[in-house]
Amino acid sequence: MVDVPSPGQRVNLSVESHNGTTVMEGVVLHPAAKHHVTLKLANGYNASYPTDAIVSCEVIGGLEPKKAQASKPLETASDLPRVRILHTGGTIASKVDYATGAVVARFEPEELVASLPELATIAQIEAIKLGNMFSDDIRPQHWNAIALASKKAFDDGCDGVVVTHGTDTLHITSAAVGLSWAGRGGKPAGPIAFVGSQRSSDRGSSDAAENLLCAVHWAANGPKPTGTLGDATVVIMHAGSHDGTCAVLPGTGARKMHSSKRDAFKPINCEPLGEVHIDNAEVSHTLNPNYSDALEKDHSREIAERPSTYETGVRIAQFTAGPWLHAEQIEAVAQTGVQAIVIHGTGLGHLPIDDPGKDAPENTKIWRTLTRCINREIPIVVTSQCINGPVDMNVYSKGRKQMDMGIIGHGSVATPETMIVKVHWALSNSMSVAKAIESNLCGEGRNALMS
Repeated sequence: MVDVPSPGQRVNLSVESHNGTTVMEGVVLHPAAKHHVTLKLANGYNASYPTDAIVSCEVIGGLEPKKAQASKPLETASDLPRVRILHTGGTIASKVDYATGAVVARFEPEELVASLPELATIAQIEAIKLGNMFSDDIRPQHWNAIALASKKAFDDGCDGVVVTHGTDTLHITSAAVGLSWAGRGGKPAGPIAFVGSQRSSDRGSSDAAENLLCAVHWAANGPKPTGTLGDATVVIMHAGSHDGTCAVLPGTGARKMHSSKRDAFKPINCEPLGEVHIDNAEVSHTLNPNYSDALEKDHSREIAERPSTYETGVRIAQFTAGPWLHAEQIEAVAQTGVQAIVIHGTGLGHLPIDDPGKDAPENTKIWRTLTRCINREIPIVVTSQCINGPVDMNVYSKGRKQMDMGIIGHGSVATPETMIVKVHWALSNSMSVAKAIESNLCGEGRNALMS
């Protein structure tokens, strides 16, 4: 039996496959499955084979770490727009650690920019490092840092801002910064584009380069945001599984809908604002006709003097409605001093609070507990697990009962994440949660349902 090579070793591997004997060279990763060997090939793709299919294995070296080299600044024409990239980390700024097989966030912003010399034909690029973290670790203090850094960029004369961010919570941060700029009735001075990638920059199937090129193009050449159409921030990611087109989505209306596909982000209850196209290194954009028409008519907002910020001490509890929700859970959390409770309701935003057959006393207990919370002036906000479609508590008697109790959320078409961010923003900026939820502050409440 051939010894299985260790992660980090570079090997020539010969294996028996359905197509006969296959010989390949690559760096060994941690196996994708038990009793398998996985190689990172030169083209960036991974290949996995059962260990009992290995015919021979020649170790030809270990992984030789490259010496860090200072990246030369891109030379750009002085008449191009100025775009500042705010670097927070994520897969777009990641590499594979071949010794462990893990993707780690460790690109410096200068490396990211230097790896794409095409950027020099689009804009004068500046890069600022705010962090180097995966988006799971982003907190409200980081939203504040991004919002304030974007203000500084505009104050310094930049035409647009790009925020590189991990994809898992990118839509949450884009909504937070969008509300930060436009929640009080203002707008940013220029485009703020959030961008990430589903696959790390050193993979053959990476979407990082195209996404970043498209985001910089939009920041440099996209229309000035209105602040009323969900465009105070935008999310720019692949529009489909193919290369060449990125979608421009409202920052308050996008959601990550797939864990690994390159076109993971979709608009929820709204339309894309446009697309950015790459054709033989030529980058251009088109606008959704509805957005284009609205841009011509909507000039009502002034540029905000500064973005509002979020109180980092705010505590919001979340629950999911269903057979496993119990009053004791809600009561225990309420006792911790939370300032609001958000419940992901079923369908149109319903909760298990009725017991028509007198055989589910748990539901009556939930009704009583929620009533006590409302009496203690803890806002109870309902969103929908369905993601698409509105919260409508007027359709069934159950919903009308919830509204009579004082439960908030009726009429909302915002994504669940944007709803929660909106609650946090209201609590941080001395606004009634009920008033905030029923208001269309910056385009998150525009009902643009197509069906």
